[in-house]
Amino acid sequence: MTVVAESAIGGDDQFIHRQSEACQQKSEYQSDVRRLVNLLSKLNPLAKEFIPSSSITAGRKFDGRLSADAPVFIASTDCYNSSNGNSSKDSSSDGSSNNQQLNWRRRNGYRQGRRVNDRARKAEKNESIRRTVYVSDIDHNVTEEHLAELFAACGQVVDCRVCGDPHSILRFAFVEFADEEGARAALNLGGTMLGFYPVRVLPSKTAILPVNPKFLPRSNDEREMVVRTVYCTNIDKKVTQLEVKLFFEQVCCGEVSCLRLLGDNAHSTRIAFVEFVLAESAILALNCSGMVLGSLPIRVSPSKTPVRPRIPRAASR
Repeated sequence: MTVVAESAIGGDDQFIHRQSEACQQKSEYQSDVRRLVNLLSKLNPLAKEFIPSSSITAGRKFDGRLSADAPVFIASTDCYNSSNGNSSKDSSSDGSSNNQQLNWRRRNGYRQGRRVNDRARKAEKNESIRRTVYVSDIDHNVTEEHLAELFAACGQVVDCRVCGDPHSILRFAFVEFADEEGARAALNLGGTMLGFYPVRVLPSKTAILPVNPKFLPRSNDEREMVVRTVYCTNIDKKVTQLEVKLFFEQVCCGEVSCLRLLGDNAHSTRIAFVEFVLAESAILALNCSGMVLGSLPIRVSPSKTPVRPRIPRAASR
């Protein structure tokens, strides 16, 4: 009986001891919770470290409401305002660092594509320059056809552009070949008599600016019109279309059948296409290069395009 009583007393002591340990652990846990609550209560949710760097760099305003389920704190107004139609982000944007990286890759890919196109255009231009020669001291009686015939012996001529020089009675030209071998062979023609003067041939530093194909002659009639047309540049903006017409008729002694004077606010001078009744008048008009019209010396060159009649806007629609 005594043994049974002692064992019962020992079991009660163990139960009491276990209860005291549980109470002590619960007390320590509650104490830890109180310390954590006290620590968190001292934090400022508007502090800079709670705002993602992407929001700061983008200049977005932070309204203090945080998204706790995101891997980083995100201003909910900026990220979820798309439902109101006020969001500047696309529908795939969630404000996360992964999405920002994707957008950066898209922008960077666009820039890289543009750089590739620029490099391709630059390489094409440099290749065209290597296929082009500069010809100077050209007689006014020499046409582009005469010049092309001379250089055709060196290789296939792709384009030929004769230009007027306001500082000289002679003109200059650019001749482009199909390959670089033709351009190198053309350098040997320097000193060849063409008209009344020996021409000078040098490697070109510029490429011939291509003419818009839609402006080129489309029929034999338009090709005949081009022969009778000159292209005039560096025209004073104060000069009227009638003054340009009278200038060429009085100086060149040829009747002007059509004239188109063009200009805009982006350029300080204007250009004109002057079509004569006779092709001989157009050849004489090339001698006007360097003459002063208004207050500026004009440049006159053979035209590549005909002067087409204007199409009314109502008809073009």
